[in-house]
Amino acid sequence: MNSLKYTSRLLIVVLSSLLALPLNAATYTLHDEQSRIIGHNFVIYSRIEDTLSDIARRFDLGYSELRRANPDVDPWMPGAGRQIIIPARFILPDGPREGIVINTAEMRLFYYPPAQAGEPQKVTTHPIGIGREGWKTPLGKTRITTKRENPIWIPPESIRQEHEEKGDPLPKVVQAGPDNPLGAHAMNFSMPGYLMHGTDKPYGVGLRVSHGCIRLYPEDIAALFERVAINTPVEIVYQPVKAALQNDQLYLEAHAPFNDMSERDENNMTPMVEAILSAQDELISDKDWPYAENLMRTAHGMVQELRQESVQLVDDVWFLHAGVNKQAQVLILEVFSEEGLEDWFWPVASGADKEFLLGPFSDRQSADAEAARLMREHAIQLWPAQLSESSH
Repeated sequence: MNSLKYTSRLLIVVLSSLLALPLNAATYTLHDEQSRIIGHNFVIYSRIEDTLSDIARRFDLGYSELRRANPDVDPWMPGAGRQIIIPARFILPDGPREGIVINTAEMRLFYYPPAQAGEPQKVTTHPIGIGREGWKTPLGKTRITTKRENPIWIPPESIRQEHEEKGDPLPKVVQAGPDNPLGAHAMNFSMPGYLMHGTDKPYGVGLRVSHGCIRLYPEDIAALFERVAINTPVEIVYQPVKAALQNDQLYLEAHAPFNDMSERDENNMTPMVEAILSAQDELISDKDWPYAENLMRTAHGMVQELRQESVQLVDDVWFLHAGVNKQAQVLILEVFSEEGLEDWFWPVASGADKEFLLGPFSDRQSADAEAARLMREHAIQLWPAQLSESSH
């Protein structure tokens, strides 16, 4: 790992940059037009009070994608010191890099802000909740037509009737407030009746729970609300299998198909074949097909290099990670600046812009002790973490 150390002057620059960022904006720089892989998979170690829903929100993941990456972990009581894979590597969907692209298959949104002259393109990504069976989110091209802060909600008659049948009647108009299902921000599509919005039930992000609209964590929709302009194009796609090349290595990503979108057939390798041929000019060798077939069967959604069965960690190197919450990161920077520990900050080469780690530590016990100190003295929450070999 590069032995870069931040000076106090650079720390001030980093702090100023963080203060200017929207909260929870997981933004990545695309260094060339062919870049299709962003982020990195890594591992954290849970605390006694954690649930997978808590961890998912702190790392800007949906519940389902974190659950699929950790199928053997109790989602409500992981326990202290349990290894949790953070699946924060993504293959960008096929299609134009403009405006907002929503891939319903992975329940994730990608926003390409207008490029700045002389600077590389960037992309911001957030998990989403989408329409459940019978109310599936429509596919196609649309655009942002209106933006509303503290919106009221006028439930369609079909939704009011559904609630009535369940003994949970809705008023004709739901006023703005903490119980409004649209949350504090909403952006309407040109598709009549569809929009993306916040929610009063954040645990539904990463699940098929809506009546077709796109739900985001309150902090994510707030960040997008500030950045996304009226008439921004939106394309909603369904791409359960993706592939991409990076450094001449093939990476694959497979999500379980939705029953109401495509028939699930674990022996049907056509989607994988099409994804591979979109990434390179030839298919993989016969010896690699068992790996691809297993990926289709498990459909855990993680981006992995061909033939790599699990996240390969850097041994005996430990860090602390604060998640992607920018308020927490700013607080940590301020505290460590006061304590003269600026050289504990490390950038992550494959991470989000301004993502950093604290450390390194020679063992997990030392990392745990520092995390406990920061929580006790400054109410800062961090997790002991290990990077994958491709993250540094």
